[in-house]
Amino acid sequence: MRDPLAGSILVSALAFALSFALLRLLLLPATQRWFLDHPNPRSLHAAPVPRTGGLGVVPGVAAGLLIAGGDVLLVALTVGLMLLSLLDDWKHLPASWRLVAHLGAAVVLVLTYFPAAGWIELTLAALAVAWTINLYNFMDGADGLAGGMTVIGFCAYAVAAALAGDAPFALTSLCVAAATAAFLIFNFPPARIFMGDSGSIPLGFLAAALGLLGWHDGLWPLWFPLVVFAPFVVDASVTLARRALRGERFWQAHRSHYYQRLVLTGWSHRQLALAEYGLMLVSAVAALLALRQPAPVQALIFAALIVAYVLAGLAVDRRWRARTH
Repeated sequence: MRDPLAGSILVSALAFALSFALLRLLLLPATQRWFLDHPNPRSLHAAPVPRTGGLGVVPGVAAGLLIAGGDVLLVALTVGLMLLSLLDDWKHLPASWRLVAHLGAAVVLVLTYFPAAGWIELTLAALAVAWTINLYNFMDGADGLAGGMTVIGFCAYAVAAALAGDAPFALTSLCVAAATAAFLIFNFPPARIFMGDSGSIPLGFLAAALGLLGWHDGLWPLWFPLVVFAPFVVDASVTLARRALRGERFWQAHRSHYYQRLVLTGWSHRQLALAEYGLMLVSAVAALLALRQPAPVQALIFAALIVAYVLAGLAVDRRWRARTH
């Protein structure tokens, strides 16, 4: 297609349409009973909900990337993680198996795209990818949360890539955002379907993979994806660090994330989603604004974000203490 913008819109629309169609099929009476997520002491929902949303999102993403001429290995790793996660939902694989698979995908990614890097850089990059895979999974616990973060975060990637003149990279990011936007129609509170591990694991992988590849291609500094996805990075990292310092088994399911505590202290899923979307948009816009600024201005933007996150965390802590005492 001669018009790049029209081509991007068409491919993104196809990713959206395929994801939407598959999700509609997954919500038919005959299929929505598959892989139901039943309420438990650590969940935030009160009725069984299918957790097969990833089976709609990931094929939509994969089809969009392949049509757009995207990297076949990246698509293969994403689909492979989806299938492994679906098997885990079915057979409940040991945590060690899942971790090996996540690290394996991360190692394949960094060895393929960063062959000239030293072993320290490769190790750090692989650990960063594996950590992002899992933090995305940790944060997928409330209606609309992971879906909204994906749409906003990958749109920020697309804008940054377009500003840097890399149309194919921008289209790749748009395909992820478009396929997830179709999911968000059914996942916005009250959710009719959850993303499940088959969605959160591959999307976490893509968030890390595209973040690293964009840095490798010179589209943005290494801090850019961290700031864009700061709501997930900060919540998951601080929560797990606090649990580890208390001697808790931080790898087990729990309800102590900041977003979980807000719901447990009375916020509705809709209130939480809208508040998180606001925080996500602020982080994404701040990251985009900082891209073209000199170092002192960037430092001021980052300092303001840090203050905002610290104040938000303290407010949630105070609300939680008031409830538990």
